[in-house]
Amino acid sequence: MLKKIAVIASSVVLSFSANAALSADLERTMVWTSYDLGSSGYAEASAIGNALQEEKETRIRIVPSGTSVGRILPLTTGKAKYGFLANEVFFATEAMHEFSDPSWGPQDLRIVMGRPAVNGLAVAADAGVKTISDLRDKRVGYVKGNPSVNVKTDAQLAYGGLTRKDVDVVFFGSYSAMGPAMEAGQIDARNAVPSSSVVREMEASSRGLYWPAYDPKDTKAWEAVRAITDFQSPVLSGNGAGLSEDKPVWLMGYRYPMITTYAQTSQEDVYQLVKAIDETYDVFKNATSGSSEWAVTKALRTPMDAPIHDGAVRYAKEKGIWTEEDQAWQDARLVRLEKTKRLWDEAQAAFNEIRIEKKEKGVKVDIQSEWPVFWQEYRDKNS
Repeated sequence: MLKKIAVIASSVVLSFSANAALSADLERTMVWTSYDLGSSGYAEASAIGNALQEEKETRIRIVPSGTSVGRILPLTTGKAKYGFLANEVFFATEAMHEFSDPSWGPQDLRIVMGRPAVNGLAVAADAGVKTISDLRDKRVGYVKGNPSVNVKTDAQLAYGGLTRKDVDVVFFGSYSAMGPAMEAGQIDARNAVPSSSVVREMEASSRGLYWPAYDPKDTKAWEAVRAITDFQSPVLSGNGAGLSEDKPVWLMGYRYPMITTYAQTSQEDVYQLVKAIDETYDVFKNATSGSSEWAVTKALRTPMDAPIHDGAVRYAKEKGIWTEEDQAWQDARLVRLEKTKRLWDEAQAAFNEIRIEKKEKGVKVDIQSEWPVFWQEYRDKNS
């Protein structure tokens, strides 16, 4: 059970503990963002925040949001320093989906830590679905403004040879809203993390819970998955709602949540945060079914959805867990990010020339609709 969490409006404040040991190097106050209430990311951010409260004298405010933009925007504006994020990190660094908007572009994000995670399509047991392909014509949940959830859902449907056109897509305003909707019979399947409380509620509901498997031997199906998301891979999981060690299921592995910040965040601040999380690991490791995955030997390893922050790399090297392979991945990922930023600038310059030419001909360009298409084509051609 998570302790000492006071809910105030749309945020959580983890206050000072009278018995907390003073940590002179860890920031006294921090603001974090996370997925919304009921998500495993929110629960784990709260667990880690409580551990830092109990063992280090610090104060953490957690601001939950049901959308990718809602979790990253506070980092961009400086209202929050860290986010417990999902694959929106990858999309933001690549300027994809919502982040292809002219007001965004490639974000210079860095990962602090990111635990291994498992994901899949949670299906109502009464829906008559045994394989992903059985979801044809079924109601599948998607989230407005959340490319992390939506693209993984697309990839999971692709495993069964399906696209959004083959299912009844139902959009929701937040990730957590899909839980009650599924229990109420409004949808039959939704993307989910087995350790989240909303999925456990589904398991206990009258509809029940079922996880269709992603067989690692089905190479054709996995090729379809990786054509959409190259950060997912098969993982045999027996931990979480609807799963057991006796009857594990092949689901999809990735990183979630990933503690994320911008590159300009102080190396010392990040180093001290990673150190504090490592030192308090024994306090929070049993808080949720996924909390034990935050051990630095697991959560400070590559690959991730963005380059790892220098402060985290410094700590990993001190602990002797940073390898030549990790450094090679880091170097390549930094090169990729810099190339994407350069391509963005080049594409904007080319797009503006087209706008000027069309304006001289009396043709108005709708930037919001035409720029994302132009950017994607320019990126594909020049990558």
